[in-house]
Amino acid sequence: MRPDPLTAFFQMLSVERNASPRTCEAYGQDLLDLRSHAGVDAEGLLTLSESHIAGFFAALDARGLASSTLQRKRAAVRQFYRFCVREGLSDIDPSRKIAAAKKGRPLPKILSREEVDALIAAADAKDAHQAIRLQCLIEIAYASGMRVSEIVALRLDAVQKDPAYLIVKGKGGTERLVPLNQSARTAIKDYLDIRPLFLGAKDKANPFLFCSRGAQGHLTRRRVGQLLDEAALEAGIDPARVSPHVLRHAFATHLLEGGADLRVVQTLLGHADISTTQVYTHVATERLKEVVETHHPLSKRRFG
Repeated sequence: MRPDPLTAFFQMLSVERNASPRTCEAYGQDLLDLRSHAGVDAEGLLTLSESHIAGFFAALDARGLASSTLQRKRAAVRQFYRFCVREGLSDIDPSRKIAAAKKGRPLPKILSREEVDALIAAADAKDAHQAIRLQCLIEIAYASGMRVSEIVALRLDAVQKDPAYLIVKGKGGTERLVPLNQSARTAIKDYLDIRPLFLGAKDKANPFLFCSRGAQGHLTRRRVGQLLDEAALEAGIDPARVSPHVLRHAFATHLLEGGADLRVVQTLLGHADISTTQVYTHVATERLKEVVETHHPLSKRRFG
């Protein structure tokens, strides 16, 4: 009996390519979209023609989706059919003539150093314990460049001895060292003093630094985003410009502005490809250009 093509595909992604659960989930939704568009089940995907696939992508283009989303959907479909051909599940790849989506490379949103300071100060608007926790979150994010998923998954035992560096397991299970400056280490110490207040009476063994009484045992990424939105409003910053990932962008950009080597920043961020990190050099360049055009005595912009 021939194996279910989708099941076999996702087993390959998980085992051979060590794809994250989020990637598998996204690809699963992308292929479900294709099935819904074509009106077929999993087996029926192997009967689709090039015109079916072209029609699907044309419909996606008409929806005005973000270029990154279109690119991922194309990647999901193309990888699925290439896998099926390689494994002998199909004789043809109907996606082979579909052009890849144009890869948009918008400059990432960042905050200035002053805005990061204002965000940390704005955490004081919360009650004392909430303020200490939020300040700790922001300090760690900005000092280390960690992803929000990595921050909320931090274990308590990783910080109890006041480390200058943390060992973080990132995408694909790869480990890297990330720094903690003195400001972040002080914020962690302050938070550890009041951390038990966020625990339930029967949850003293909770292993997470940012513990929660919720099902996951730690703060969710969604909750962290909400807390940052509240701090942004208090700081007078548009919440649309603030997110956990924006703090990661600020970390990278401010390092490059300070003269850090691009390869060092790549390592700190856990990027597998240097091209992913290079976008921050464009941000740094734009920022420097803005400073010159605004403050140079011969700048037309200043007087215009």
